[in-house]
Amino acid sequence: MGDTVVKIENLVKKYKELTAVDHLSLEIKKGEIFGLLGPNGSGKTTTISCLLSLLAYNEGNIELFGKPMTPVSYDSKAKIGVILQNVAVFDELNVYENIDCFCGLYIKDKAKRRQYVDEAIEFVGLKDFTKFKPKKLSGGLLRRLNIACGIAHKPELIILDEPTVAVDPQSRNKILEGIEELNRNGATVIYTTHYMEEVEQICTRIAIMDHGKKIAEGTSGELKRMIKNTETVTIEMDEPDSGLLETMKNLENAYEVRWEAGKLKIFFAGGEHNLLNTMDTIRTTGTHFGQVTSELPTLNDVFLTITGKELRDKD
Repeated sequence: MGDTVVKIENLVKKYKELTAVDHLSLEIKKGEIFGLLGPNGSGKTTTISCLLSLLAYNEGNIELFGKPMTPVSYDSKAKIGVILQNVAVFDELNVYENIDCFCGLYIKDKAKRRQYVDEAIEFVGLKDFTKFKPKKLSGGLLRRLNIACGIAHKPELIILDEPTVAVDPQSRNKILEGIEELNRNGATVIYTTHYMEEVEQICTRIAIMDHGKKIAEGTSGELKRMIKNTETVTIEMDEPDSGLLETMKNLENAYEVRWEAGKLKIFFAGGEHNLLNTMDTIRTTGTHFGQVTSELPTLNDVFLTITGKELRDKD
């Protein structure tokens, strides 16, 4: 097996005429936090369902921990923790009982299970809420309970699907810090989210899917180098005349100049001194201007450039 935890080769999943996953190949190494991104409907959820053998697929091979993954691969499944977007806990059980119930699916030794449950409660910060039932918890605390139920048995592979949706900033930070700590403790993580800043913060490598296909893969830096834009300089000013626009268009490395809503935007491809060159040039024209900012491309810029669309609302 080496260091490969997940290996997907030429995966195809069809629903009648619809191809939900189209010859997808992915390899995830031990110790990675792997971001799986794509517009809703791109095939992310279907891929994860196939990975877990919850769905039969038409073509391809899936291996986990160096072994073929099948519906009866119980040894492999015991090493996986799954935290889905929709919170899945028992309303009639309190926090402690919920975590104990899920942990008990894998850990039969009572003393060991008690230790693991206590550690999971401490890890997600629910020590003061152990006797609370889910309906009494805030959205953020409920998300933390969901995570505790998924990781209490100390899985080697953790799959998180939108774990920070609709939670407050404090809970979001707590969850992200928790994911990074789980990773430091040896867990490999597959992470899907709509929040690009989260992916940039925690993911070591990223794949972008659309229409069931993998359309880009790499680190955040590698993905950013795939698009033309490397820097955008924005200058607050009154509407410029055609002469100034032409001057800005002739700047070295500039490939587009746009004025909108009181701001002149200059888009660059490459170059190390674009801001300095822009300021020197605009001063020579005697133009009055206000605030000047320089922005490097974000992962969201990459996503929109590659997929050509915002994230949709439903998968």
